[in-house]
Amino acid sequence: MARTSRAPWKRANPRKRAGKASTHLSPAKKSAAKARARRAGRPYPNLVDNMRMAAKKTSRKKASKKASKSKSSKAKKTSARKTRKRTAKKTAKSSRKRSASARERDPQGGLTAAGRRAFARKQGAHLRPGVTKKQQEMTPQEMRRKGSWAVRFYGRAKLPPLVDAKGQPTRHALSAHAWGEPVPKTVAAARRIAAKGERLLARYRRAKAKG
Repeated sequence: MARTSRAPWKRANPRKRAGKASTHLSPAKKSAAKARARRAGRPYPNLVDNMRMAAKKTSRKKASKKASKSKSSKAKKTSARKTRKRTAKKTAKSSRKRSASARERDPQGGLTAAGRRAFARKQGAHLRPGVTKKQQEMTPQEMRRKGSWAVRFYGRAKLPPLVDAKGQPTRHALSAHAWGEPVPKTVAAARRIAAKGERLLARYRRAKAKG
């Protein structure tokens, strides 16, 4: 037969056995214990009423911990949501920049009209399309522009790469297309464009001297 547990008022105080000091109910807990006793028809609270109120204290602590965990979980979810939104905004912004850059660059070389307008907005530069006319049809100013470009791009002592790792022409090499010249893939081809530029500048100077 199972042993029947003794009534609490017949057991020794477990806190005294453990060597711990007794705790007292808070004023609110005392009022709650008195109310419980009145509902049961007792003039004052007994040990059971006080034990009930003391037990509820532990329950509140658990509820508090649970609420704290819930708040922490919600905070983490909110933080993760905000992080995702920021990442999405950055990705969208980066995508817009790449798209704008693609519209401003002519895939065959040089800038598009939109690209020249963008430079004017950002830097105040008034860029014009490259001169693609034949030499006989050029004005002295067009000779000066094309000659200056050719010497500046392909006459420098150390040239930037003209082809990438896949053997495709770089943006520097593709600039030649925007000026009506064959896209150079070798240093020798680039130097020929520079030499043509020198001749155009010399012709411009002669025309200027005559004028």
